[in-house]
Amino acid sequence: MPPDSAVAAPAAGPMQQPIKGSSIIAAIKQSGIEFVVSVPDIVTADGLLRPLATDPDLRLVRVCKEDEGVGICAGLSFCNRRGLLLIQHTGLLDSVNALRAVAMEYSLPICLMVGLLEKEAGVPPRESKRYGVRIVEPILDDMGITHDLLETEADVSRIQPALDRAFQNSSPVVLLIGRRPLAS
Repeated sequence: MPPDSAVAAPAAGPMQQPIKGSSIIAAIKQSGIEFVVSVPDIVTADGLLRPLATDPDLRLVRVCKEDEGVGICAGLSFCNRRGLLLIQHTGLLDSVNALRAVAMEYSLPICLMVGLLEKEAGVPPRESKRYGVRIVEPILDDMGITHDLLETEADVSRIQPALDRAFQNSSPVVLLIGRRPLAS
């Protein structure tokens, strides 16, 4: 029998494959998103934000503060344009009041993709050792904001339906990015 290091590991299926930035971008486009509003996010920088910056089908709007992005996405929704706010969880926590006032009080389809900075691989956010990561889902639950965790290629199939529901129901949605998307 060959030593353990010589045994080939089985190929990872979509349930285990890390999420690819190109797959996320394709799902965003399928849902009709035209604008991606972003504060730089280290979790998604290489695999998602850099490719978005050069994508001719999407307009990247860079902002200084996350709550500014909430306002821009709200304005886009009033013009029947679809926007997506790309930030990390620290910025989400910083913009809770803007989400409450704009997305919840006025029932607007504010769509967010939120990188969970320093979330441990394979650990549910609620069980993270990182306090900031651990409190994100309970806060969203308390606010009544629909959310979903994206970590593998299999999870990509949930992006378009979540974004479409947000616009159909005129309600916010948060898609949590639990691991760095691969550049592809």
